[in-house]
Amino acid sequence: MPVERTTEQVASRLGQSAVGRFAREQTGSMTIFALMFMMLMIMMGGIAVDLMRFEARRTSLQNTLDRSTLAAASLTQNRDAVVVVNDYFRKAGMTSYLRSVTVTRGLNFRNVEADADAATNPMFLTMMAINSMDAFGTSQAEQRINNVEIMLVLDVSGSMNSNSKLTNLKNAANAFVSSVLTNDIEHKISIGIVPFNGQVNLGPTLRSQFTVADPNGLTGGTAVQAGVDCVDLPASVYTSYAIPTSTALSMTSNVDTYSGSGTSTPSEANKWCPTVNGATYYVGNPPGTGGNIVRLPQQDIATLQGYINGLTAVGATSINAGMKWGMTLLDPSVQSIYTASITAGTMPATMATRPLAYDAEDAMKVIVLMTDGENFAEERVNAAYKTGMSPLWQATSDSRWSIFHASKVNNTSPATLCASRPFWVQHLSAWQSRAWNGVAPLGTDCYDPLAAVTGTTNRTWPDVWSQLGMQYVAQNFYAVPGIATFTTQMNLFRTQTATTTMDTQMQSACTAAKAAGVIVYGIAFEAPANGQTQIRNCATSSAHYFDANGIQISSAFAAIANNISQLRLTQ
Repeated sequence: MPVERTTEQVASRLGQSAVGRFAREQTGSMTIFALMFMMLMIMMGGIAVDLMRFEARRTSLQNTLDRSTLAAASLTQNRDAVVVVNDYFRKAGMTSYLRSVTVTRGLNFRNVEADADAATNPMFLTMMAINSMDAFGTSQAEQRINNVEIMLVLDVSGSMNSNSKLTNLKNAANAFVSSVLTNDIEHKISIGIVPFNGQVNLGPTLRSQFTVADPNGLTGGTAVQAGVDCVDLPASVYTSYAIPTSTALSMTSNVDTYSGSGTSTPSEANKWCPTVNGATYYVGNPPGTGGNIVRLPQQDIATLQGYINGLTAVGATSINAGMKWGMTLLDPSVQSIYTASITAGTMPATMATRPLAYDAEDAMKVIVLMTDGENFAEERVNAAYKTGMSPLWQATSDSRWSIFHASKVNNTSPATLCASRPFWVQHLSAWQSRAWNGVAPLGTDCYDPLAAVTGTTNRTWPDVWSQLGMQYVAQNFYAVPGIATFTTQMNLFRTQTATTTMDTQMQSACTAAKAAGVIVYGIAFEAPANGQTQIRNCATSSAHYFDANGIQISSAFAAIANNISQLRLTQ
């Protein structure tokens, strides 16, 4: 007998049967969906591979283009520019990709443009009807010589005589001049030279362009004196761009302040403005005549190399003064000095508009500052001892010295005046009633301030300093007779500038230069720690600073020459 089912049972049964059929049908659909998703992932991965291959090919192509055009555009490149570009592509295995090379030349520039394309055959993008991918590349490089004004500020202090440093400097600087100027057919580049030791010797022509007083009476003097064309810079000039030609300056005294008190004869090497080769080293500024004097900018390689080869190592170190004069001679305010030199025929007419303005278009000003040391405390003779009559007398017969000291004159009465013995005679270690004239006076002779003295001459301070060292005078004519201590008298004779102050002045000059847009390269050539620090801080950036030893100085100058040429990628 058949079993009866309720309506609810029938419905449940039918529902279970439908679910089962649905599950069986969906199993097939999910398999297809999974396969499609997997294919899509493979395709996406394949496309990524194709794109990576394309990008690698494109990057390699562009790098080869850039390297080849840069090399071909270099003005020092002697090979044909088209050949250079083709050679780069050949070595990269990309010769077939190069399409064109265009070279444009001018008197002061070379421009190279190259185009290339490389086809990449995709492996997966073909499924999307993309059968090829072309990597196109173009590159343009140019080397152009701008209006470049360069000042080589070079240390020629006595320490440059050691370890072949001066020889290495000359070789490096000569190569620099040749490298920078050889391709300058249009005369866009000029180079000046500012040698410095304890001072900067301007030479008579440049010195005459400034407001310089000559309290020493040296102008037109003896051959030795005539080489003294240094000036004592006031502290105020270090905070400005340049030394105004209207600033009152005083010539440096021709005196040896450094030799010890036991040395009577002054040493030329120990003077703050030592002369080199007498007074003839600057006549006409011909190449090779030597002398550590400032050389206004030139554009002739042989002339500049002659100046460099004539440098001599002597004296102390005042980097602050060297930097200040280097900056001054790049300043537009000295254009009248350049004009005068052009008129006199000592500078080329192509420099008629120089120094250019700091913001002049397509212009660049550069200082290359080199030292092997650090600042050495400056000593400048005080005004009272630069000029005028000194209290020292010199006998005609034997050249012996005596000195008058007013403190030894007693004006209380005629008797005390007569008994006064105000002249100290050094070689006798005795006080006398009159200056030494080769014969000692009688002990009973009176001192008479109005009496004429024969056989002896009252010397000026410049006369004294030309024959006697300053420390010798302080000791033997002041300290020994008990007039003043050695230190007290030296402090009256001269003023010292501490090296810390000189460092500050130097950095002020460097800061002014950089603020004006001047590029400052610094070379510390076997310099002590503080010298390295000062030069590093002066340079435009750490990339503009070089720490060189031995022949490495040539590499430093070569790197600077390469930077100055401004090889640049323009596209």
